[in-house]
Amino acid sequence: METAIEKTGTFVTEHLTTQLGPEFLFHNLRHTQRVVGAVGEILEAGAHTEEEKEQLLLAAWLHDTGYTVTIEGHEKESCSIAKPFLKELGKDPHFIEQVCSLIMATHREHEPTNELERIIRDADARHLSVKSFRAISETLREELSNTGKADYSTSEWRNENIQLFRTQHRYYTAYAQENWQPGKDKNLRRLIKDRKKEKRLIKKERLKAKFKNESPDRGIQTLYRTTLRNHIKLSDIADTKSNILLSVNAIIISLALSNLLPKLDNPSNDYLIVPTAIFIVFSIVSMILSISATRPNVTSGTFTQEDVAKKRVNLLFFGNFHKMKLSDYEAAIGTMLKDKDYIYKSLTKDLYYLGIVLERKYRILRWTYTIFMLGMILSVIAFGIAFKFYGPERIMEVM
Repeated sequence: METAIEKTGTFVTEHLTTQLGPEFLFHNLRHTQRVVGAVGEILEAGAHTEEEKEQLLLAAWLHDTGYTVTIEGHEKESCSIAKPFLKELGKDPHFIEQVCSLIMATHREHEPTNELERIIRDADARHLSVKSFRAISETLREELSNTGKADYSTSEWRNENIQLFRTQHRYYTAYAQENWQPGKDKNLRRLIKDRKKEKRLIKKERLKAKFKNESPDRGIQTLYRTTLRNHIKLSDIADTKSNILLSVNAIIISLALSNLLPKLDNPSNDYLIVPTAIFIVFSIVSMILSISATRPNVTSGTFTQEDVAKKRVNLLFFGNFHKMKLSDYEAAIGTMLKDKDYIYKSLTKDLYYLGIVLERKYRILRWTYTIFMLGMILSVIAFGIAFKFYGPERIMEVM
């Protein structure tokens, strides 16, 4: 046979499940079950009569049933629902009044006057001390928003909870003070830590926004970055082309020296002297030009304070400072970083002189490829003429 507490649990479960709106994310059956469990936890640690235990557990089950009727004054509505139900269970008027007084004691501003009221008040606030407090608290914030009671931002809600923990709530029973207060204090520290973290993030974002406003526009940064990258790529391409020509001509000269020149000692092969000379000369000229295209040009490597003051020196190019002392260079960089126009001017100079170097490299490379191509053509023609007109005569002379 079901006890009064079991019947009440069944009644409240069905009532809240069928009558309570979906907007109640906090004050729902789950919250009621938490309060009932918290009441049972306190009762297990204390000495109370069976009647007092029953009154507390019944009040815990019924205390939020009034939310199915109204939000404001839901405690009274909970009593209105509890009275006829408890009467059906055969409870006498005095017992019912005691349960209703406990339900009314769950009002947030009520100051408990006896031990039973203190127990139910503490049980109703058990969630303040659990590890999942922040998640549970978030459901209450959403409920307040859904029901039109209040609409808090995350930061505002955190501040409300900190104020609640510090000034508006306290545990009354010795059991709650001993067992739940440490968890509540820990949650308060977490809230304060989150607030400090948020303040640091806000400060960081403000500084970041301020720096962004004071720093070069993103489009300007992209312009310099892209142009510098393209210049460097073009310089790498030019160096690669020069290395290819150097390697090819080195191989050609090596072959000529090892195969053609020894044969020229023979008088019968003197008709090959001119074609071979053309072949080697053009290859040597191509090598010289390839080396010229990649030959570095290092400047003096020094500058004066006057140069820095008048913005005449580009501190971004190593050739202008490689002989300077570190302290002098650091001072010069410090001066440049304070002047945005100087930074722009230095970057522009860097782009300009990189362009000058690239123009020189590609101009020499163009001449190199042209000379190499002409050399190959003229060499082939010269060898062809030599074999055509002089080769047979030398063969007849030998015979």
